[in-house]
Amino acid sequence: MAQLKVSREEKGFGLRSGHRIPAVGLGTWRAGSQASDSVFTAILQAGYRHIDTAWQYGVQEEVGHSIQAALQAGIERKDLFVTSKIWCTELSPDRVRPALMNTLQELKLDYLDLYLIHWPFRLKEGADRPPKAGDILDFDMEGVWREMENLVKDKLVRDIGICNFTLSKLNKLLSFAQIMPSVCQMEMHPGWRNDKILEACKRNGIHVTAYSPLGSQEGRDLIHDPLVQMIAGKLNKSPGQVLVKWAIQRGTSVIPKSGNPDRIKENIMVFDWEIPEQDFQALCHITDQKRVLDGEELFVNKAEGPFRSVADVWDHED
Repeated sequence: MAQLKVSREEKGFGLRSGHRIPAVGLGTWRAGSQASDSVFTAILQAGYRHIDTAWQYGVQEEVGHSIQAALQAGIERKDLFVTSKIWCTELSPDRVRPALMNTLQELKLDYLDLYLIHWPFRLKEGADRPPKAGDILDFDMEGVWREMENLVKDKLVRDIGICNFTLSKLNKLLSFAQIMPSVCQMEMHPGWRNDKILEACKRNGIHVTAYSPLGSQEGRDLIHDPLVQMIAGKLNKSPGQVLVKWAIQRGTSVIPKSGNPDRIKENIMVFDWEIPEQDFQALCHITDQKRVLDGEELFVNKAEGPFRSVADVWDHED
């Protein structure tokens, strides 16, 4: 796969809407009690301008407090890019706008830069984890997307997009979308490249954001991968920086998560150097491909029933 160079001055990617998404953002999944401090550090000390969150993470109020602190410190709202996601229980047309308004209230914002469908299936309120067959409800994807489009028309959201869509679900969405998704967010790293969905998005002018870019010690541990460590040593960079840079050179934005202030600062220091082509290609051809757990720690892996994990639900086609 050919690599893409992003200059230090650009530090972002153009979206089909004409807006720009920063190349590196701060992820807040599993941030917990560290969310507020991490966001504050990212914006005011490390220069991040993209914060990625979601209602399901349970940290939006904390994220909102830190965004407001950054604004009061002189950061302009127009210079921030804030992403959130609508959760599976809200995926019916009548619940889309109330869900967005609740997110805006928690974040203390007037609009979002990007609003994503978190997962392409609908769960009933109070669904078990993992869900039983009866917990999965009919998903009116077209009706939900029409309401997402209305949020753009009403200027409550600047861009809309998707997360964790299979190719068949992406094609279904593209068959009726009047406002095309600007962004598709997926788990992507050298240990789980997700090449097919990346190429499909490129063909359709959809930008891709990579989550879990550093892998995970519970699943695909890339920080300690010998190839990653070898390349990091050669470049005098950290393994995390190499993994972030690989994602950017691949043409995706990236949202590494960390609660460590030094790591937060380190992860964005990737714009004045490149991974050499030979090393970039080596990372593109790691054969041991494995997801980080199931993408979301929502369901108990050892549970019984038709869906043992979120991956089972995700892969289940209508």
